[in-house]
Amino acid sequence: MSAPDSLPTVSTLAEAAALLGRHRGLYVRWSKGPGLDLQAVSSTDELTGVPMPGLSANPLDVEDWWGDRSPELWVARRLYDYAHLPHDKGPGVRPWVLKGRESGRGPDNEPLVADAEPLCWIADEVIEAARAEVARQEREWGTLRRGGR
Repeated sequence: MSAPDSLPTVSTLAEAAALLGRHRGLYVRWSKGPGLDLQAVSSTDELTGVPMPGLSANPLDVEDWWGDRSPELWVARRLYDYAHLPHDKGPGVRPWVLKGRESGRGPDNEPLVADAEPLCWIADEVIEAARAEVARQEREWGTLRRGGR
């Protein structure tokens, strides 16, 4: 595999959704990248400083309850939920997709992923498209209030 920082970049919601058709057990992680994360091997609980048994990430796999709705809309919804993290965590934080083994749960009930295998970066344009797609659903879905955005 190539160096983590030279990963391919997904540049559309359709490309991101296509990943879900090719793989199971995918997660998105918002960080400064796999180059640093894979050296650390695990995340640390920010409140207590306790090391956790894996990297904090969020699942991307489409849930059965989503039914026959659009996989692009699913990806938009999942990315939208954490699009505030670059603002909260500072410069250089961006999303990337990984495969791995769930090794526990973090303090926010997020999966902790061990044996992480980086697959790709997610471009800023995908995050903007996710925000726009979720905004288009507001009349049907209601408002998703997220502080600090």
